Amino acid sequence: MWILRNLLFTICIALRCVTSAVGVIHVTGYVGSIVKVSCSYDEGYESYEKYLCKNNCGDSDVLVTTSESRKNKYRIHDDKTARIFTTTISDLHSADAGKYWCGVTKTGKDIYTEVKLKLVRDSCCDTVTKVQSYEGYSESVSCPYESQYQNSLKYICRGNRPSTCLQQALITSDTKQNGRFRLDDDKVSGTFTVTINSLVKSDSGSYLCGVQRNSDLDVFSAVELKVKEWCCVKSTQINGTVGHPLIFQCPYPPQHRDNRKFLCKGDHRNKCTDMVTSQSRFAIEDNGSSSSFSVMITKIQADDTGTYWCGSDSQWSHGNYTRIQLSVVFQQHTGNGASTVETPAQISDAGQYVVYAVPAVLLVLICVLVLIVYKCKRQKIKGNEAVVNRNTSKTGGLEEVMGTAENGIYGNDEVVRYSEKQTSKSACNDYHDAGEDEPDYENCTQSEEIYCNEDFHKANRR
Repeated sequence: MWILRNLLFTICIALRCVTSAVGVIHVTGYVGSIVKVSCSYDEGYESYEKYLCKNNCGDSDVLVTTSESRKNKYRIHDDKTARIFTTTISDLHSADAGKYWCGVTKTGKDIYTEVKLKLVRDSCCDTVTKVQSYEGYSESVSCPYESQYQNSLKYICRGNRPSTCLQQALITSDTKQNGRFRLDDDKVSGTFTVTINSLVKSDSGSYLCGVQRNSDLDVFSAVELKVKEWCCVKSTQINGTVGHPLIFQCPYPPQHRDNRKFLCKGDHRNKCTDMVTSQSRFAIEDNGSSSSFSVMITKIQADDTGTYWCGSDSQWSHGNYTRIQLSVVFQQHTGNGASTVETPAQISDAGQYVVYAVPAVLLVLICVLVLIVYKCKRQKIKGNEAVVNRNTSKTGGLEEVMGTAENGIYGNDEVVRYSEKQTSKSACNDYHDAGEDEPDYENCTQSEEIYCNEDFHKANRR
């Protein structure tokens, strides 16, 4: 059957007798993406088999049929109500470009519609409009289009892939408002405008403005948006001490000399509190000759820590402000009248070490006393060593007598008293000999040796 059909088709091509329902269908797709080829047919052919083929539509050229709706990367669907069958080709490559045929099987010769598929790169565009803005600002992106597309759908998406732009659109002309995005279409001037409010740095990147076309690829224009960090004349960090005054300077452009100067506090400039009008401790004094004004805080408090903005332009124009990071520290007094400054983090740990703090004067006194006691002990030890060394030879005989007395040979305690007097006498003499200051010993005596007589020794020898 297919061989006969192929033969008839070849004859018809040569004789230009192919029946076309709508003429040649032109389709353009993106490399790496998918494309849909839709072909209509006449009433009465709803139940007939439809197919898509390539080249001469031989058996090997048939890509997919409605009797086998899925084959490789081809899918086919027949909408019998609308009398349109659609073939989807996915994962497109450059080799997929070329001529195709939509076919309707019937007795005799089939009905064919020619399709020409063109493939382009999935990127855009040769010309890019660059837009620059700052964090927190609102920015509008203008997207022109031709007059024949006045009533077409408009949209914008991120990135530079036209094939998926409509599916990933941030906003379309049908919705007009979506979160921070708003779309306005001026059909007279042929331009639609997309406004992005409250810009953040992550909004930076590539965007595509798209205009939908049903018969061909959508029309796009490219925009590159760069969102910079909103900043100021300068950024600075200062420290203040609780209970003390603080003065710092805020520069401003010379052209703002007559503008109202102000200071506000808050992490974000759009949500900050005017400190001069809300706090009596804050005051401003302008110095026009130096293009700066002074901010005075009469008495710093712990909760003054934070971010401040001082400026001279109520419109918050870029570059006209000073951003100040104020850190507040506490002053701690020590016992000797001195003072040190501690940060809040250090003060939170103060309870761990304040118990061990010793005033400096008391510490010095303790050290002096320790040195005096140490010196006295050293002197006493040296004196005792001298006495012992000098009396070693003199007391040899006495030790023998004392040893005998301890064994009970002499019960008379006079001998003991004799020994004590001798020792005291020797000690006193030794201190004088050593050249030391004379100790105040009341028991020292210079009397003669009372018990040293011949009779006493003779009695002992017996």
